[in-house]
Amino acid sequence: MQIRYYIDLVTDLPHIYNHDVSEQEVEDILARPLQDLRGREDSRIALGQTAEGRYVKVIYVPDPIPESVFVITAYELGPKAKRALRRSRRRKR
Repeated sequence: MQIRYYIDLVTDLPHIYNHDVSEQEVEDILARPLQDLRGREDSRIALGQTAEGRYVKVIYVPDPIPESVFVITAYELGPKAKRALRRSRRRKR
């Protein structure tokens, strides 16, 4: 999958760096999301756990090019959001 990132105009780096999230963590979540929800307009929200064990939320937009996405932002979930995600996963089993 090809992944493009929103570039912060101030730092000229991917915006995800502002939230201490790496490209590898985004790739982990997009490859195997625990949940993939519809966001505002055409965006999607992928929630999941990285290989290191962090729970991360990735907001992205599918690109018109097949197998390609544009990542807007990503950040670690807070304690309440982690609990909610775990609860929803238990209910689905």
